[in-house]
Amino acid sequence: MTEPTGAAETSGTGATSDEAVTDDFQLPGVPDAFQRLWTPHRMAYIKGGQEQYDHPDSCPFCVAPSRSDEQSLIVHRGRLCYVILNLYPYNPGHALICPYRHVSYYTDLTEEETAEFSALTQTTIRVLQKVSRPGGFNIGMNQGKVGGAGISEHLHQHVVPRWGGDGNFLPIIAQTKAITQTLGEVRELLADGWPVDDDGDRPAAGAARTEAAGDR
Repeated sequence: MTEPTGAAETSGTGATSDEAVTDDFQLPGVPDAFQRLWTPHRMAYIKGGQEQYDHPDSCPFCVAPSRSDEQSLIVHRGRLCYVILNLYPYNPGHALICPYRHVSYYTDLTEEETAEFSALTQTTIRVLQKVSRPGGFNIGMNQGKVGGAGISEHLHQHVVPRWGGDGNFLPIIAQTKAITQTLGEVRELLADGWPVDDDGDRPAAGAARTEAAGDR
């Protein structure tokens, strides 16, 4: 395959010739050094922007609890908050802690929500330590559009397990992550590892949370 020069050849009229912008696969475009992973499913988010999630009826973090745990990738349902897997994880086990209420900022949480939000974060870390033995964690919240929140209208905290070498050349150079487990497998692993309630039972899979559902 001919090595790209990075410069397009021009015809005598000064216009770029077809040959100069067509590679050996006969696809238009000047060849370059980038490999591309096509993700057309992200176009719905790009076109709609943040505004498509500004109402509880269209917010995925509000809709998720109405579906089964398996459908929504919910790991645990608390009274005021719940734990769900990130649909686009940085590492296997990348979880999100969310309040059921549709609020944007950490300061919007009540004292009771804050306590459960924090407790679920700690439990998520303990469960990941038990079932996956990561070497460390990244924990944090991006708040507001300017703060980099993917869905800024509904507060969520990231818990990302880290292992030595997971920041290798793939994400650093190629902007690509290799995820070694399916989301379904990870959800089941964490749900099975979740500590039992005081009465000795785990919350029923897919159990609907009805308390304060009208408080959003």
